[in-house]
Amino acid sequence: MSIAASQHLVMRDILVNFNGFRAIDHFNFSVSQGELRCLIGPNGAGKTTALDLICGKLKPTSGDLLLDGRSLKNMEEHEIALAGVGRKFQVPSVFRELSVRENLDVAYNKKSGVFANALQFGHTREREGLEKLAELVGLQDNLSRLAGHLSHGQTQWLEIALLLAQDPEVILMDEPTAGMTGPETRKTAELLSRLKGKHTLVVVEHDMGFVKEIGDIISVMHQGAMLAEGSVSDIEQHEGVREAYLGSRGISGA
Repeated sequence: MSIAASQHLVMRDILVNFNGFRAIDHFNFSVSQGELRCLIGPNGAGKTTALDLICGKLKPTSGDLLLDGRSLKNMEEHEIALAGVGRKFQVPSVFRELSVRENLDVAYNKKSGVFANALQFGHTREREGLEKLAELVGLQDNLSRLAGHLSHGQTQWLEIALLLAQDPEVILMDEPTAGMTGPETRKTAELLSRLKGKHTLVVVEHDMGFVKEIGDIISVMHQGAMLAEGSVSDIEQHEGVREAYLGSRGISGA
């Protein structure tokens, strides 16, 4: 069976040149359906660029990207989103002047369209779905609270909820725990662990304790290429990864 047939998300021999600088260098990456994959590496390794490629923000110079065997390479960002790819950026993009409930209403609106949403607004099933989503991300007691009054961690969880309201197959997350407290980071780890299986997740993260807690398989980028892939134990013992990124203390000490 080919890799495109057996894997949910595939980046095949991707090359990205910026005015002669090779930002991504023949990069190959594949993730199974329902998997939670951590993508790590030093600053400038190409991790965020890889996410930009998957969601269509950036186009490859050569190579291909596939979702369930369907090429994404020539699709626009909105077409890739409709195909089932959602992206959470480092800086949350929530409506701070709206309540948590109103933010979630807007997200449902994006999914079903303005006209359909207008017909169904206030429908019992929609209200129940919204409340279950708020409960999933731990915001069930904050539905009436303005998003601008949430803590940093709560704001990150709200943005995750906004993505989930659109029910994407693939969720891309760029440093979801940046700026979080220890308890918020642990709660985020629990949330992502609950999401895998139903959704395919690719998480770029620098917090190695968080990576160790959530990652079954870890992919390590270095200088735009894939340096290593494997379990936490495999990555900690990989000499090239230790030299390029982790140092002598391994994942726990990075």
